[in-house]
Parts: sequence; structure tokens; C-alpha cells
Amino acid sequence: MDLMEIIRNRRSIRKYRSDEVPQHIINEIFEAVQLAPSANNLQPWKFIIIRNDKKKRLIAQACSGQEFIGEAPVIIVACAIGRGGYIGKYMESWPVDLAIAMTHLILSAWNKGLGTCWIGDFDEEKIQEICHIPPSVRVAAITPLGYPTKTVPPTSRRSIERIICQESFSE
Repeated sequence: MDLMEIIRNRRSIRKYRSDEVPQHIINEIFEAVQLAPSANNLQPWKFIIIRNDKKKRLIAQACSGQEFIGEAPVIIVACAIGRGGYIGKYMESWPVDLAIAMTHLILSAWNKGLGTCWIGDFDEEKIQEICHIPPSVRVAAITPLGYPTKTVPPTSRRSIERIICQESFSE
């Protein structure tokens, strides 16, 4: 698939087959993650691959009880390590850096026939406890990973005219 086809067809998946995801496929996905740009090329990330059923259930509970997360064969926890760079003078860059890396992960997974669903609703302290993540490391995002059980229809999108402005900001 070419990149635009992947972007157009990718969907958030909430139902997964029970088939295992081979480690070599995960490694191939992480080749794309490894190449993600980051501020000052600091690459302030580490990803935890969870396959253990008990941990997956606990993580799903820590994600506001979204049970589908724990039903995927794999859960990936994206962590921000170190402080990263800065955007402007005041905003740390790790949230943007991790978002770029997660986008690489999600698109690469889709290209390999795997579904994901970006999860931002989670109890960070509980995830840190479940995954033995030190307090100095931030949990940036979580995604289940697995083979989709069905095709998901596209969602509506705002028009290009509504999302861009020429020369200056306008409502």
C-alpha cells in the first residue's frame, strides 16, 4: 500500500481476533517507530509490549474499564523518558515527540494488517504500578494491537477548507 492509501483506510479498531502477533512483525513495526523524528533527535521514548492476560485486564481497567483493550493479543504502553526538548520556550516536546512516534506505529501496524486504537483515557499512576514504570517516566499513550475482526466504516472528517487558513488565523 502507498502511504496515502494507508492513511485513508486506517481505522480505530475495538474488536480483535485472538491470533497472536508474531514478535518479528512487532519488530518490523518498531523499525518505523525508531525512525520517527523528535525534537533535537532525543527520541525520548520507550515502549512496553504487554502480552500477559492478567496485566492486559488490569490495564483495561485502568483505562476507564474499556474492556476491548484487554481483549487484544497485545497492548503497547508508550512512555516518555527523559525531559526531551522544548517547543518555543516553555512547552516540553515529549507529548509531540510521542505523538509522532505513535503515529508511525499506528500506520506501520495498519500496513501489516494490524489494528490499533489510540487510548488517552487512562489512570497514569495505575499504569505505572502495573508496568513497574518509575515516577520519573510519563505514560503518554496506550494502544491495543491485533488483527481486526471486521472492517470498520470511515468516520466523517471536516473539509480541507475548514482546517486550513491562508496567511493568518481565521475562524
